Amino acid sequence: MANTEERIVMTPKKKTGNSTTLAMERKSIASAGDQPRKTSLHVAGGEHSGIVINKEVEAGGEEVPAHLCLEFRVFLVNANSGKHAQEKRVLSYWFKQEFPPVQRPRYAQDFFKQLVSPTEFPRDYVGFIKKIMKLMQLSFPMFKKIEVELTQEKEIETIPDRPMSAEPTAMPEATEEKVLDMIEASYPNPITLDKMCGNFTSNEANVRAILSELQLKKKIKAMESNLNAFTRVQGDQENITVVKQMPKVEAAKQPTIAIITGQYYEKMAVDAMMTNRQTFVRYATVGETQAYTVGDIGSHRCVVTKLPMTGHSREASIASGSSTTRLLGTFQGVEYVFIVGVGGGVPHYTDYDRHVRLGDVVLAAPNKAGQRFIYQYCQTAEVRESGEVVFETKSWCPPEITLQLIGEQLKDKAKVDEGPACWQTNYSCGLSELSGDQDGQTWARPAQVTDKLFMSIGGGDLIEVGHPTPKPGTEDPRGNGTPVLHIGPVAAGRGVSLDDQLRQEFAYKNGILAYDSELDSVVESIYGNRKDHYMLIRGIADYKDGTRRKEWQHYAALMAASVLKSVIVNIEPMY
Repeated sequence: MANTEERIVMTPKKKTGNSTTLAMERKSIASAGDQPRKTSLHVAGGEHSGIVINKEVEAGGEEVPAHLCLEFRVFLVNANSGKHAQEKRVLSYWFKQEFPPVQRPRYAQDFFKQLVSPTEFPRDYVGFIKKIMKLMQLSFPMFKKIEVELTQEKEIETIPDRPMSAEPTAMPEATEEKVLDMIEASYPNPITLDKMCGNFTSNEANVRAILSELQLKKKIKAMESNLNAFTRVQGDQENITVVKQMPKVEAAKQPTIAIITGQYYEKMAVDAMMTNRQTFVRYATVGETQAYTVGDIGSHRCVVTKLPMTGHSREASIASGSSTTRLLGTFQGVEYVFIVGVGGGVPHYTDYDRHVRLGDVVLAAPNKAGQRFIYQYCQTAEVRESGEVVFETKSWCPPEITLQLIGEQLKDKAKVDEGPACWQTNYSCGLSELSGDQDGQTWARPAQVTDKLFMSIGGGDLIEVGHPTPKPGTEDPRGNGTPVLHIGPVAAGRGVSLDDQLRQEFAYKNGILAYDSELDSVVESIYGNRKDHYMLIRGIADYKDGTRRKEWQHYAALMAASVLKSVIVNIEPMY
């Protein structure tokens, strides 16, 4: 009986005017011995032993759909014209049957990162195909087959700048946009001229000039008690009451729902979902200013507030927790609590069904895999000598998951109903109200082409990859401007959310769908105040923690608020 050897066999699959498809497959082949070999086969020897090149195009049999696909682009230089050709490359993966599906996406991504490593990226087609085959042979034994489709797209004069995974370091110059951002971030607390000047390279005269311009545009105002302190002017200024103490509210009009936001534009988005709004502001000489907007969403009385600061500092954490405790102490009839705003999506580069994109909305709920949490904070991440990463975490889950079940029902209903989902209708109404604002255009959905997806490949380098596509015969609703609703856990923790490698590792290990900018002290306060029903709703603005892609933030916040309204109107009234 002839001996068999495992070989990696490359076979041409298809060739058109601008594309070529090649298959690299793991096959057990009988040892040739002294038998004559087909002239179309080239069997490599030496360091490339185990590699077989089949030059004949394989006749098309019945194709089994690929388990996973990943698309990316490269830029090649034409030696004759000197111009750059943009080329799309699609990798399709088939795995051995015994390899668990849950491990496949991570395995495929690790393969891809090694394939496109900047220090060893193949400069020509032969090197590229050879590297795929050698990686399959030596490092990735669980692949049964990999196909690569190479498609020439267009010639361009210059290649785009290579994106780098860099954090901003230098202090910026003052501009109208940046000064307004700082005043909005501080709201409801006023912010002084001195504090603003300390955050910019610009001198005091320039900052004063910008403040004067913003006052003329009626976007900010100086405080009566201190003309060098400024706060944001709200659109419905006539419905704002400055108080020394929060007024007593009769039992029948007590809010039963509290909504917490971290950014000013997030609060604007939630306000747009409410009717009969009335805002009460209590300026503090010591501690934090309190600002609460009370109004109606459907048949429910709600109160919304904005945290005085968010972020990774201990000061922000303490202030956020204290503000939440004060909110729930002031409005003791609250039964349901929502934390609403923007977040960073977790991309699944090879899995369309789990892929979270810009503009999508994540409702925090326990994972179907049996993990009992909706929010998880990563305190530390330790990389051991073996390469294993160990995470120290703290998790929260509400005792009652009524809100999460409503979210599931909304998602299921949207799949079968014709026409726009209820949150799309809420979004249109909110957009109509906010378009009266001078910045109304910022709330519209950005162009889909701005949703670019990058993968970190180490050393600060990123490579642009294509978004995974739906199964044949189905459409991606985002192509028509319709976001997708996802149900699953949300996480935070600077150590993981801003490190591309750890972020993906942590997300895949724990089923995380989105990250936010550290609201664990808020969730802990809700838990400590014994609220049995709570939920986080995050509109996806970037692929980090929601603070990086300004052009998607307003739309994502408004879409999150629109989903919030859909959930609230489905809560049974408390009579």
